Amino acid sequence: MRIAVPLAGEMGAGIGAVLVQNGHTVLTCLEGRSTATQDRAKAAGLQDVPFADLATADMILSIVPPSVALEIAQRLADAVPPQATPLFIDLNAINPDTARQVEATLPGRVRFADGSIIGAAPKSAEKVPRFYVSGPAANDALALNDHGLDVVALEGGTGAASAIKMCYGALTKGTAALTSAILMAAERQGIGPALHAELADSQPARLASAETFLPTIYAKAYRWVAEMEQIAGFLGKDRAESGMWQSAAAFFETMAEDFEGKREDVGAIDRFLARGKE
Repeated sequence: MRIAVPLAGEMGAGIGAVLVQNGHTVLTCLEGRSTATQDRAKAAGLQDVPFADLATADMILSIVPPSVALEIAQRLADAVPPQATPLFIDLNAINPDTARQVEATLPGRVRFADGSIIGAAPKSAEKVPRFYVSGPAANDALALNDHGLDVVALEGGTGAASAIKMCYGALTKGTAALTSAILMAAERQGIGPALHAELADSQPARLASAETFLPTIYAKAYRWVAEMEQIAGFLGKDRAESGMWQSAAAFFETMAEDFEGKREDVGAIDRFLARGKE
């Protein structure tokens, strides 16, 4: 098959590499992308083509920042050739309402599956993240199980696959935001050593998880802002808990600025976690 992975970043390039290893031609558009992104995509065996050519593929796997998921779908919808019936799987971290907007954007002849990804970008074909799919073409998407990927279909129509990503992301990334904020507060108040000792004694699993996970999120924080906003909308803007994840979006924005050298909070987290290695 000819499979398009628009704007292939770390996840898209990793998925694309698995598909290339399984004998498929994987297309992406690298115009305007960073040198690192271009090098990663080329190393994965992806073919760089003009954006409009992506819409000529047999299958389109949309793996893009959630803030541009709808825009990318619209651009691809405008470029789908007459009579073409590609399978479009939206695998972005968007809420069910946004997924339904993506579906409505596409021409009726395009087969659509709502989707989501849970897990890290694959480093090899042996360990791949799980795809959840739902909606009208979910069964068509299951064919990817024969091509190196792990795909599970959910009942519930368009929105079900997006909903499980919202719930999972809210738990994992929301917990990361909460933990990071508390560790920073402990360092500001000068009780970091005492809290670290207490966690090591009474919550060793929680501390070990923080030591493993938190240092990996600094460079990704900017990508999680829009995802937290999508989760806030998923929870319901009129519900109190929605504000928790809206605040998480603001938190990750400040963490991203810190990682770029504008703040000092990341250093506080690192100092706290380093105590387990002294």
